[in-house]
Amino acid sequence: MTSKEQVKIIMAREGLTAKKLAEILAEKTGKHYTQQSLLHKISLSSFRYDELETIANIFGYEISIIKK
Repeated sequence: MTSKEQVKIIMAREGLTAKKLAEILAEKTGKHYTQQSLLHKISLSSFRYDELETIANIFGYEISIIKK
């Protein structure tokens, strides 16, 4: 599953817009996130692992790496 798909799943489950997620990320991390920058990362599936992990942790999700 791509980071794009993972972020979209979290957003759908939590009822978040890109704007709201950007606001929450900026508040929690102290870094600058905008709706546009977040949409760009989603469209390119270009989240760093630590960003994806932060998003998951904020909303109570866990990322797992499972050997096939």
